[in-house]
Amino acid sequence: MFKGKLRWWVVGLVALATVINYIDRQAITVLWPAQMADDMFPDMDADGHKVILGIISSVFIFAYAFGQAIFGKIFDWVGTRIGFALSIGIWSLATALHAFAKGVWSLSIFRALLGVAEAGAWPGAAKANAEWFPTKERAFAQGIFNSGAAIGGIIAVPLIGYLSIFMDWKLVFIAIGALGLLWLIPWFVIVKAPPKHHDWLSDEERGYILSGQVAEDLDGDGVEDGEYDPSTAELLSRRQSWGVIIASAAIDPIWWLFIVWIPTYLFEVHGYDVKALVGSGWIPFVGAMFGAWFGGLLAQALLSRGWSVDKTRKFVITLGCLIMLPSLLAMSVAATPVLALTLMFIILFGFQTAIGNVQTLPSDFLGRKAVGTLAGFAGMAAKLTAFGLTMLVPFMTQGANYSSVFILGAFLALTAIAAVWFLCGHIAPLKPRGAKA
Repeated sequence: MFKGKLRWWVVGLVALATVINYIDRQAITVLWPAQMADDMFPDMDADGHKVILGIISSVFIFAYAFGQAIFGKIFDWVGTRIGFALSIGIWSLATALHAFAKGVWSLSIFRALLGVAEAGAWPGAAKANAEWFPTKERAFAQGIFNSGAAIGGIIAVPLIGYLSIFMDWKLVFIAIGALGLLWLIPWFVIVKAPPKHHDWLSDEERGYILSGQVAEDLDGDGVEDGEYDPSTAELLSRRQSWGVIIASAAIDPIWWLFIVWIPTYLFEVHGYDVKALVGSGWIPFVGAMFGAWFGGLLAQALLSRGWSVDKTRKFVITLGCLIMLPSLLAMSVAATPVLALTLMFIILFGFQTAIGNVQTLPSDFLGRKAVGTLAGFAGMAAKLTAFGLTMLVPFMTQGANYSSVFILGAFLALTAIAAVWFLCGHIAPLKPRGAKA
């Protein structure tokens, strides 16, 4: 059953964890306009409800930002297996606790706990990718993982919306919190050791995985070129690290803009109700799913044709950002829900085309013992900028006018391109300062 395919089962489990991750985090964005806002804050109007959603969403993202850095270190310390178990176990319990929220403070505490724990999925995926896949398959493996986020979005909107018709919002949170705890069972069974020591791996697959990761001393300086594992201080002193961090910080808020605000935008601007949201609110995430697959497959195809990692990453990231750019500008004047959903489909397709390759950059530059740390810092920076944008959205969209937010998104896409081209420089394994060039 697993012969020659165990690495794909591992990435499949990681992708499934991401599906659950997005169902858990998206629940509140669907339940808020459908049930929660009126139930918890009956005396507020729509703008007041939007401000509260902005506050608790910003708390989640702020906690998520620091959770990325925290879990980046945790994964480097305890490994992929235990790191994922800690992350998903805690976030599943935090999801269920939402059922007991009584107001802004308690809801914010539960969102913060959820944010810290859910953050572990991204540095964990980067580390699992570096551990279980050779370099040439990493972009596609990352694409599979990222498609889990898109599939989670596709599933979450109709699933949560449908459940909200028949169940109280408190029961919905408890039910979806249980999903993550069930995921732990196959995870512990299948991922019982890293590839080097896993007794289910065939010799052929083990050799294939490890040979694609073997660091080479190409210049004879005694330093393995692909195993540069700097201290945190040294890592942050390299401009390539800041290229990864800034690219992530620029592009990621675009995703969060739609993750947090799609239901509210459709309710406010296009007059949606719960049934309309269930019917079509998931469409943008189909674009994200296709984009995740496309970006990974395109990178893999280009590398197989002999393109360098440097040329491949820059091309695919730039392509994804340029796909987003005109659609973000067009969103500022989208007059019909059909046009808006079509543009969101294109934007999230472009985003996922680019982001999978942005997220592989830490493993392109660093050895396996430092990948989680850089991925964690990049994720933290990304979530801090997403936090800032989420805080601004309620004030930038007073009167249901979202134009300025989408124009800002277009500027962020251009910033991501600039960071990859001018700060990352040549994308290849780094070496310690002083090593022979």
